[in-house]
Amino acid sequence: MGESTATTNHHTTTTTTTTTTTTTAAKCLMFQSMCHPIFAPKLSMMMAARREPVRTVWTASAHIITAVIGSGVLSLAWAIAQLGWIAGPTVMLLFSFVIYYTSTLLADCYRSGDPLFGKRNYTYMDAVRSNLGGSKVKFCGTIQYLNLFGVAIGYTIAASISMMAIKRSNCFHASGEKDPCHMSSNPYMIAFGITQILFSQIPDFDQIWWLSIVAAVMSFTYSSIGLGLGIAKVAATGTFKGSLTGISIGTVTETQKIWRSFQALGDIAFAYSFSIILIEIQDTIKSPPSEAKTMKKATLISTVVTTAFYMLCGCMGYAAFGDLAPGNLLTGFGFYNPFWLLDIANAAIVIHLVGAYQVYCQPLFAFVEKHAAARWPESGFITKEISIRIPCLQQPYNLNMFRLVWRSVFVVLTTVISMLLPFFNDVVGILGAFGFWPLTVYFPVEMYIAQKRIARWSTRWICLQMLSFACLAISIAAAAGSVAGVVLDLKVYRPFKTSY
Repeated sequence: MGESTATTNHHTTTTTTTTTTTTTAAKCLMFQSMCHPIFAPKLSMMMAARREPVRTVWTASAHIITAVIGSGVLSLAWAIAQLGWIAGPTVMLLFSFVIYYTSTLLADCYRSGDPLFGKRNYTYMDAVRSNLGGSKVKFCGTIQYLNLFGVAIGYTIAASISMMAIKRSNCFHASGEKDPCHMSSNPYMIAFGITQILFSQIPDFDQIWWLSIVAAVMSFTYSSIGLGLGIAKVAATGTFKGSLTGISIGTVTETQKIWRSFQALGDIAFAYSFSIILIEIQDTIKSPPSEAKTMKKATLISTVVTTAFYMLCGCMGYAAFGDLAPGNLLTGFGFYNPFWLLDIANAAIVIHLVGAYQVYCQPLFAFVEKHAAARWPESGFITKEISIRIPCLQQPYNLNMFRLVWRSVFVVLTTVISMLLPFFNDVVGILGAFGFWPLTVYFPVEMYIAQKRIARWSTRWICLQMLSFACLAISIAAAAGSVAGVVLDLKVYRPFKTSY
């Protein structure tokens, strides 16, 4: 990301109208390339050091791994349960290969022109703009911002499920394991929404230096606990559940099995879509050797490690639960003892998602505020900053009425939609399907073709287009399966009345 962006985001100014316009514009540029829930909260430290090319192949690999492993891992056991012991791991390996290959194409697009001395592209959007330009830049931006909106909904659902799991677990044990403790998720979604309304008003909340450290620790905490509990459950029963072909007909209908298999593709895609962060990480790699060469090695290492961890979590979860593998792995253990360990895992998810929600929404906030200020520069409601002194803060808080109203309305909207459609697995599948093809496959392929000037209808061009088309078909199938899951859930769901 450009030097002007980093500078703008860290300087202090006293001019009211100029402050609003400049800050929002800079933040919009800074975050325009972020669009995946797994890595978003861990990028702030990387951005702070974006002009310090000090990473090696090992530190770059570590950064990718910590950025990728997150809430997407929770649905992998369910995904493998739909596909079975043969297709499940096979599909996961195929996704890992596609991700690795398209990431190597993307690595070659870090510099425009000469691969060693050409112009640097500091963000994913910069690379799209340099190599493709025109309407494709707008298409990329539209996909990213729509994905940010969807992620906010998904995070609200996931956080409420974890908060409710903690409450139910404690209620169950407090009652001597006699009360099933049924409850609604709505109060927890509302509580999460209120928290986000407050945090949304904190300037540069998404750039707090320790946010990325907390996110990394939390994601590894709940992922490791989920894996450990799966292994413990298999060891306790002494059997590996599941079948070669996945969930059996009878447990679900033939039609449901088809749709759920498609949805599983979206869930796996959601966990694997990390190509979008690679340009930013590549910008921190020292050279020689060339950034592209180092990045390709780092991507290979991180893909192998991530796939191994995902395989363990997904396969052990399926082995533990079989056809009954839950959409969220941690909820499948129910009131498992020691219940405090599950409470820690669920608390880690909530902490992770509170910060991640803001890191994802701040770019969207900045985008809208920037355009509003440009369109109505004379409006005091939009541009005026009201300085308010708060005793516990060293500097006065600048209140902007448009920011207060717009951000609050946004959080309320995402909360209401989450309450209307509280289907974690379906939402994850839709997000994975929506972002996988365009951001992970289409743009890297098209940029590589433009960068290398590959001739139309040449063998290499045809092979790349076949890969892109195949991944588009997978995304469409995954989206169809996820939407079918929503439709099926709506047949038995009563809005605002769901009880767990």
